[in-house]
Amino acid sequence: MDQGPYKTIRDVSGKVSRVIRIGTRKSQLARIQTDSIAAKLKELYPEVTLEIIGMTTTGDKILDTALSKIGEKSLFTKELETALEKNEVDLVVHSLKDLPTSLPPGFTIGAILKRENPHDAVVLHPQNAGQTLATLPQNSVIGTSSLRRAAQLKKRFPHLDFKDIRGNLNTRLKKLDDKEDYSAIILAAAGLKRMGWDARISQILEPEDCMYAVGQGALAVEVRARDTEILEMVSVLHHKDTVLRCIAERAFLRTLLYLTGAVYSLDGSDSLKETMQVTTPLDTQHGAERVEERVDEQVQRVGVTAAKIWGPDQDSAERLGSGLAELLISRGAREILAVARQLNDAR
Repeated sequence: MDQGPYKTIRDVSGKVSRVIRIGTRKSQLARIQTDSIAAKLKELYPEVTLEIIGMTTTGDKILDTALSKIGEKSLFTKELETALEKNEVDLVVHSLKDLPTSLPPGFTIGAILKRENPHDAVVLHPQNAGQTLATLPQNSVIGTSSLRRAAQLKKRFPHLDFKDIRGNLNTRLKKLDDKEDYSAIILAAAGLKRMGWDARISQILEPEDCMYAVGQGALAVEVRARDTEILEMVSVLHHKDTVLRCIAERAFLRTLLYLTGAVYSLDGSDSLKETMQVTTPLDTQHGAERVEERVDEQVQRVGVTAAKIWGPDQDSAERLGSGLAELLISRGAREILAVARQLNDAR
């Protein structure tokens, strides 16, 4: 068992206690999210000392280039995973949507917490108070850093003009409020809620307008896959229904490579959308036949280790995501994605 060189401290009475080092991005939202997980761990394990280590990631540094141009999924995780690999931290906290479906060797998602509202939200410029995307004037500029959002919303609201906007939550809101470059911006509702900025939400986008990203709204704890002590510690944070839904979403994304239940061309003119259902006893305790997997069995599904959640439930969730992706591929999704990638590379 590779547990790494754990840090300990000695208090004034001479008692030695274990220190758990938690890695996180330095942004205000990242710290709020990490602090909430640290508080849960401290409540569960009062004898442990927690140390939060803030880091700046590549995605935090490069603010003048669209995410789609510079490797979207690893931008906000690489530095944190490097620290984890070097045993400089014992676990790292991410927004699950930032984690790729195939993690680097030696890492796993040890916990997925109960999901906040996963939908996208419209934040209007103050001068547009009371409007919606549907009622904004022709050629109003909408800021978003996501191709997923832009592609879907171009199809739904062709009268609007979508342009890239980068920066953390605070920065993007300041860009919106201080100038008149954008009529509105699109952000994840979960982040606004966690920051206590619910009042800035002008409109919640329902799935028929814009389907949310895989894993959006959920927090993930990434750990070293062989570190069974830390895995056991954080596994109690898993929220069963969120885990199963996110396994299905991540399996869909891993199989299809892009998007969440539909595939859109970049201009929104071509699209495929499908719904698939699987029967799984999500709310059944399975009686005496229920067998939970042990942490040391190391069964990963799309990068998630959830030993305390019944394996067949997780298998059903993974099959659902993969099956939906295969259905879309059979209807031409691969061709739409190929054209979209070519257009994006040419931009």
